[in-house]
Amino acid sequence: MEPRALLLTGRPGIGKTTVLRRLADFLAGRAVGGFYTGEIRIAGRREGFEVSTFSGQVAVLAHVKTHSPHRVGRYGVDVAAFERTVLPELERRAEVLLIDEIGKMECFSARFVQAVRGLLTGNAPLVATVALSGTGFIAEVKRRPDVRLWQVTTANRDELPMRLTEQVFAALAGAAAGSLTA
Repeated sequence: MEPRALLLTGRPGIGKTTVLRRLADFLAGRAVGGFYTGEIRIAGRREGFEVSTFSGQVAVLAHVKTHSPHRVGRYGVDVAAFERTVLPELERRAEVLLIDEIGKMECFSARFVQAVRGLLTGNAPLVATVALSGTGFIAEVKRRPDVRLWQVTTANRDELPMRLTEQVFAALAGAAAGSLTA
């Protein structure tokens, strides 16, 4: 079975988000949908995380000052803001979907999990980052026989954006009939 998606995993801080954002740069001119996450820093201290869509929407995903029943460490996760920002982005027409990330914070949203399940059966190439460890949907998505899991390391992270670009362009050209090949 040819993989329907490429999943990038690796330890926190290894560069998964950077790889995905560089891939987006290489795909300039294509209709890219999805989102990436980033840290919110104040005076050098991480205070939270924001989510930015490729269509230009931005929202706070989690913050130390967010009161929420959904928590990861000291951060309260704003599931409603995440869904308002990300779900319309995942529903809009796109040639390529980039998701950063399938992680604990994002998976608090059952609607996000459902949307990603749907994207994994769709025709558009999908490249996503996924937490190195985790249970539930994080573990489920990595076990799927129709995905290819790539480990991001310091040795390969600089070359990965170009390798991924080649994979995506091959899929877009129809070489793999809508799936990604190695």
